Amino acid sequence: MKNSIKNIATLVIVAFMTFSFTTIEGDKKEIKLNNSTIVWKGYKVTGSHVGTISIKSGHLVFDKDVLTGGGFEIDMPTISVTDLEGESKGQLEGHLKSNDFFGVEKFPIATLYFTKVKSLGKNAYKVTGDITIKGKTERVLFTVSIYGSKANVSLKIDRTKFDVRYGSTSFFDGLKDKAIYDEFDLVADLEF
Repeated sequence: MKNSIKNIATLVIVAFMTFSFTTIEGDKKEIKLNNSTIVWKGYKVTGSHVGTISIKSGHLVFDKDVLTGGGFEIDMPTISVTDLEGESKGQLEGHLKSNDFFGVEKFPIATLYFTKVKSLGKNAYKVTGDITIKGKTERVLFTVSIYGSKANVSLKIDRTKFDVRYGSTSFFDGLKDKAIYDEFDLVADLEF
């Protein structure tokens, strides 16, 4: 009888310790890839270009209805240009995939992982994350808005931090109207 009580007490203590030190991940919701889009926009002295890029995988993590984390893998070879047609479209897409820009053959995946999420009020969050492009990781700040089963993520990225220097006045003089601005925008409309 004493051994049974000791065994039950030991089991209760082990169970208590296990639950006390186990972190709960939250409710992980996978991104519906076919219903989600990422639009990029790059700027140059003479205008801008816009296009899309596909999400390879992604998820958002919630504690009840509050966003607490998330992460994405971006399929870099899918980068496309939507504001041009024909030969110009193909040339720009090829150039963006080349080593001058994103080197997608060597670096086919870019990632974004949330490291800190702070609520800004109902449905709005300020997120700190680590983004990796071309094998280089940098800390970024961005906003996320959640509406039901949809989210909007908006961020600016300084491409030069990822060794994407082509046409940058930060590295090359005399570019004049051939200059491309260092920052570009990413806007993701996600469904989960």
